[in-house]
Amino acid sequence: MTFAASSPPPSAISPSTFTRRRALGAFLALPALGLLTACGGSATAGNPAVDQASLAPLATSVPAETTIKVGDPTVKVALELSGLNKELDGFKVEFANISGGPQTTEAFRANALDVGSVADIPPIHATWTGLDVRIIASAYRQDAVNHPIYELGIAPGAGISSLQELRGKKIAYSPGQAQGALVLRILEKAGLAQDDVKLVELPSTGDTYSTALASKQVDAAPLGGVQIKRYLAKYKADGGTTLRHGLRDDPGHLYSPAKVLADPAKAAALAAYVKVWGKAQRWIEDHPGEWLEGYYVKDQGLSREDGQYLIDAAGKRDVPTSWAEGIERHQQTIDLLAREQKKPQLKAGDLYDTRFEAIAGTAFAEAAKGGPA
Repeated sequence: MTFAASSPPPSAISPSTFTRRRALGAFLALPALGLLTACGGSATAGNPAVDQASLAPLATSVPAETTIKVGDPTVKVALELSGLNKELDGFKVEFANISGGPQTTEAFRANALDVGSVADIPPIHATWTGLDVRIIASAYRQDAVNHPIYELGIAPGAGISSLQELRGKKIAYSPGQAQGALVLRILEKAGLAQDDVKLVELPSTGDTYSTALASKQVDAAPLGGVQIKRYLAKYKADGGTTLRHGLRDDPGHLYSPAKVLADPAKAAALAAYVKVWGKAQRWIEDHPGEWLEGYYVKDQGLSREDGQYLIDAAGKRDVPTSWAEGIERHQQTIDLLAREQKKPQLKAGDLYDTRFEAIAGTAFAEAAKGGPA
């Protein structure tokens, strides 16, 4: 495989060769409209969905001239550190320094990206905005409730020690991103409606939420990854705390535009990438010391203490060979968002390209036992 730089697209995308870049918290810091549902895909007004049944079986080889554009910055580093990039021979991969739902969706619309790495909300919102996308790989956390990606940051003096005490409080909210959906799920668990709180729309980027908590712009906000540790270190003495929400918030997906997946050559290349992606998930888990130094310290610029905190917080990975349980949970999230955000109903299964279902999980399992490449 050849790693190459891509041409600059007309957005905030920064393409790069297979070199390290600094995009703090790209994975674990996490860690980002009318339509009709149709069999095999979600049809949008004036933009019919690709019928899943019409897609050809995945080819077992990739044409040499094929290029895929990938927005998966964390795994890019894992491939370099592990040497797994050598297993992607015969076609070109162009990595873009891009992550998160809004930027990934923008890149899809600009035809600047073929696959992106996100949580579970961006594929839903992309579909609601008329972009036909499909998930091609999924990863979760074992014991996810005890290893959450997010905790609810509580502002000093807010007087919140339980989810029920969110009533009447100001909560940071980012529609269209995982943190926003988590807020709605937390309210549902607490038996509260949106009218029972004040949702304050803020972008969930960088330390925006920590700053909003410290300044008491909001009383509560979902904090992810190392932001949890840093918030407590900086504001605990002033009364800042965090609260566990007791929900699963762990989905991580690769997703692609359906029109890309309808291209047999690109689909074959993406299948090869998903296989190596599954192996990379295992390599990260099995080589915590190398991952700490190579990714968190050298690539992300974190301290060893912060990097180890993120490794410990993540626990063990779960890369399934069946998507059934994940799709069921995804449907619950869709139902909640459709109701609370007044969006059309979707069928979660239509967001997944089932040709890819077992690829990543099989590679993850075989890598653990030294199975076939």
